[in-house]
Amino acid sequence: MVKLVAVYRTPEDPAAFDKHYFETHVPLAKKMPGLIKCEIEKVVGSPMPSAETPYLAAHMYFANMDALKAAMASPEGKASAKDLMGFAGKYVRMHFTQVVEG
Repeated sequence: MVKLVAVYRTPEDPAAFDKHYFETHVPLAKKMPGLIKCEIEKVVGSPMPSAETPYLAAHMYFANMDALKAAMASPEGKASAKDLMGFAGKYVRMHFTQVVEG
């Protein structure tokens, strides 16, 4: 199993970010074909006080890298990516990860 992981820095206007993220972006992202599971987490702190604490993280699970790439290339994936870059491009960092234990 693989994941698309998006980690967000704290936005300038958290309330506006949350409204768009949960009311517009998440419903778009959840339409991506092959998506098995989507987890969204709000960061509440860190045991490392010197580390920059992210604001939010999203984990989108797919069966394998081919399924993830196909989802990203789909019309739904492209719409989700366009929306993301439009409202959160300066806050987000994205990673592909492989689940090695679970």
